[in-house]
Amino acid sequence: MKIEVRDLTKTFGSISAVTDLSFDVGEGTVTGFLGPNGAGKTTTMRMMLGLIAPTSGTATFGGRRYSDLPRPSAAVGAVLDSAGFHPAHTARDHLRVYARMGRYGAARVRHVADLTGVSAFAGRLTSTLSTGMRQRLSLATALLGDPQVLLLDEPSNGLDPEGIAWLRHLVRELAADGRTILVSSHVLGEVEHMADRVVVIRDGHLVTTAPVTELYGPATVLVRSPQADLFAAGLTKAGTRVERSRPDLLRIHGLSTAEIAAAATSRGITLHEITPERPTLEQAFLHLTGGPR
Repeated sequence: MKIEVRDLTKTFGSISAVTDLSFDVGEGTVTGFLGPNGAGKTTTMRMMLGLIAPTSGTATFGGRRYSDLPRPSAAVGAVLDSAGFHPAHTARDHLRVYARMGRYGAARVRHVADLTGVSAFAGRLTSTLSTGMRQRLSLATALLGDPQVLLLDEPSNGLDPEGIAWLRHLVRELAADGRTILVSSHVLGEVEHMADRVVVIRDGHLVTTAPVTELYGPATVLVRSPQADLFAAGLTKAGTRVERSRPDLLRIHGLSTAEIAAAATSRGITLHEITPERPTLEQAFLHLTGGPR
């Protein structure tokens, strides 16, 4: 079920939270939804779910607005926050209440509890749960209807490193089953390993939407050589961009490791190190959004 956002706009008085935002999320993919704090990510997700009325524009799931879906929780699951728990309910009670609302059976409650690790603390009151446990319970609730679309807003909040690795694996498995997943997160290292594509926004405007691999730009290669001066001069003369990091260290742009090795061999240059270097998603993100504020 494809997500289509078209010209989505939201203003609060004189404040423009989201402006003419358009993007798609395809089936069987994980799309990272990135932007600085206050960029409009959560507002966008709430508009997509009909929790906030857009000033203009549309968001559809398989061609239908969320409110027009015949059984919304069986089509779209969402984790937007982990605050909506009755303090006198256990984690199991919480899932049972939502299962009754959605007309899902006890077997489905057990399945999502096992899948998300909620079974380990199902008898505990929600008021006593850690942030990570509450995140797992929110995800279990979103999965009750076995939805084809998942909207996850900061789903790794409160999870320890083991929990973050578990979440990454689960999200990738759900996408492999054909689900459409949009993940908003400030943990860019996790998005880098989880997402196929990214949608980047700033100040409510679209900055870019692209496969993760296209954000990095051309790779560079670090080369250490006792003949760095000679090698740099030869490569520069041939039109290659070369930066000097240290007297014996070069950063070479636009050539592969194999091409650099061949160039060194043809010139009789001794290489002590040759290391491909790729920017991180964090570096690409900061470049796209204008750096830290």
